[in-house]
Amino acid sequence: MEETDFLPSLASYLIAAAEAKAGKAPSERELAEHFTVSRGQVREALAILEAMQVIERRAKSGIYLRKDQRGIEQLAFFARAGLPLDPRQIYEAVEVRKIHEIKAAELAAERATEENFARLEDILKTSEERMAAGEALSKLDHDFHLEIVRATQNDVFYNLCTTFYVLSEKRLAVYFRDSGRNLKSHQEHCQIYEALRRRDGALSMALMNSHLRGAMSYWFELLEDDEAETLL
Repeated sequence: MEETDFLPSLASYLIAAAEAKAGKAPSERELAEHFTVSRGQVREALAILEAMQVIERRAKSGIYLRKDQRGIEQLAFFARAGLPLDPRQIYEAVEVRKIHEIKAAELAAERATEENFARLEDILKTSEERMAAGEALSKLDHDFHLEIVRATQNDVFYNLCTTFYVLSEKRLAVYFRDSGRNLKSHQEHCQIYEALRRRDGALSMALMNSHLRGAMSYWFELLEDDEAETLL
């Protein structure tokens, strides 16, 4: 098995096995036998999961999941690996992303360079072309919002928001299957761009808040549906 595939595969198997045993994961020996790899390779992978607070080792007891202590980076790892995510944690992460992006709009209005504006213009132009061709805007939506964050000229801010986007990537594609959502989102992006161009921080924040409110409503509906399914 390729090294790049091993960690996600091990994590997926470990989580499923642990959830079936009240949170206790298989031992190093059992994991090595299951994947036909050395215990050293398993130990290295477990060390990464432990550092990410996905698991914890208990002396003379074994390996256990730490589900209630998953931070944003752990959730992003699960999303990239195709592992199941808790719907409420995703919603809460998207809510935090909204708070960050509203502030990003204010900072971008003040700090955006002509290079940032050129990239935003290119994204908007490409969006129009994609819609005319009947294509969805999920990837371009991602690009538009992250370019605004990039325009804050704060690399830490940008890296943080990039992580948030990983969590919603798959469902964002579902969201933009609706052609009406594509058009509405594009129109709102154009309004946000014009406010940024005018260096109007207050208006940029207000427009971003309104724009993201619709997406939050969608995520909240999904959360309610997911919670309803667990009760059936």
